[in-house]
Amino acid sequence: MSLSTEIPTVAPPPPTEVDVAGRSPGQLAWARLRRDRVAVISGGLLVFFLILAVAAPLVELLYGIGPYDQFQEKLRRSDGLPLGYAGGISREHWFGLEPGSGRDIFIRLVYGIRTSLFIAVMAALLTSLIGITLGILAGYLGGWVDSVISWLTDFALALPFLIFALAVMPTVELRFYGPRDEVPTWFRVAVLIAIFAAFGWTGMARLVRGQVISLREREFVEAARASGAGLGHMLFRQLLPNLWAPILVSFSLAVPAYVTGEAALSFLNIGIRDPTPDFGVMIFRSIDWLQGDPAYVFFPGVTIFALVLAFNLFGDALRDALDPKSSR
Repeated sequence: MSLSTEIPTVAPPPPTEVDVAGRSPGQLAWARLRRDRVAVISGGLLVFFLILAVAAPLVELLYGIGPYDQFQEKLRRSDGLPLGYAGGISREHWFGLEPGSGRDIFIRLVYGIRTSLFIAVMAALLTSLIGITLGILAGYLGGWVDSVISWLTDFALALPFLIFALAVMPTVELRFYGPRDEVPTWFRVAVLIAIFAAFGWTGMARLVRGQVISLREREFVEAARASGAGLGHMLFRQLLPNLWAPILVSFSLAVPAYVTGEAALSFLNIGIRDPTPDFGVMIFRSIDWLQGDPAYVFFPGVTIFALVLAFNLFGDALRDALDPKSSR
């Protein structure tokens, strides 16, 4: 008589709702971003800069010093350099004082971040709106519409940006204000955003056009067209939701480009001008004080470097996270 043992089988537990439900592309992208240390660090730095920009008046209230307050009594009468160590750094003035004017560098940097981010974000939003509209029309309609928009794109790319900005900025100012009138800051900001929009939409338009050309022959587009969907429904309900990934990446990389572009124009004295707080203005004024007060150029230079680097690193991480074939 032989004995046989049977191993009891245990039935697997029933699948839970979390196991059954799949994750959306947005959830997958968010999971990739959270696992990416570079994305977390750069994103945290961007949040810090955005909070500083939005809460600049609150920072001024807590700091106790305004961006236009001058402390001439803390400058040397002989050469205008700040008294004390490293450009006048102290408990009262965290980053020291500006030579010549005696204004606090820290609070001016806070408002400079506010100025640069406002111009850059508004310019990126406007260029994205123009580029998305023209690109989706060119890619979907094709024919003469595509030819005209492509010609406009090539024409805009052929124009030299710097020469155009040098010619347009003073011309527009003289059109609305006299040679001796004080041009308000809001007017300069509006002109800068318009100049960036006149040149910046081309990259977004080409990107969207190429994506739409690859999407317009898909089955869901054919089905919507066969059901009698109108042009607006096809463009903004069928095609546009499938373009958010490249649009977000392009937008995140356009903002730092406009930050540096605005600083460069202000450095050339055709953008924001003193006494308005701005990175380009501060770096331009620091040239005359490089030998006596190198800390004056150090703080705005490091700040704009950190801001642009954080945007670029986060844009690269966002591109990897939104890529379905990414291994990260």
